[in-house]
Amino acid sequence: QVQLVESGGGLVEAGGSLRLSCVASVRTLGSNTRAWFRQSPGKEREFVAAIRWSSGRTDYADSVKRRFTISRDSATNTVILQMNSLKPEDTAVYYCGFSGGFNNWYVPATYDYWGQGTQVTVSS
Repeated sequence: QVQLVESGGGLVEAGGSLRLSCVASVRTLGSNTRAWFRQSPGKEREFVAAIRWSSGRTDYADSVKRRFTISRDSATNTVILQMNSLKPEDTAVYYCGFSGGFNNWYVPATYDYWGQGTQVTVSS
């Protein structure tokens, strides 16, 4: 069983920045994928960004490219999402996901574990 603990959410004005962190309770292996998704009321959980642990390869949703950056800290099993130039439409609960193996990183069902979520609210 893997536990994921997220932190860093909050309220920020449009144009501001937030940094989300997600710590895993186990060592993240090279075969794992770590990702961030978000969900707004009445909407499905949507892909934000992901990173392949071994290669460091990343991908982003078009809506966040050039504003968000995903990175990893292998020493602490932490995945970080730096969010800049935030917009009101970025408001959502942000969840980190953990896949035990190589997966289709855009699809929530391919992740084995999820964090509890952290609220991000961007005011206009």
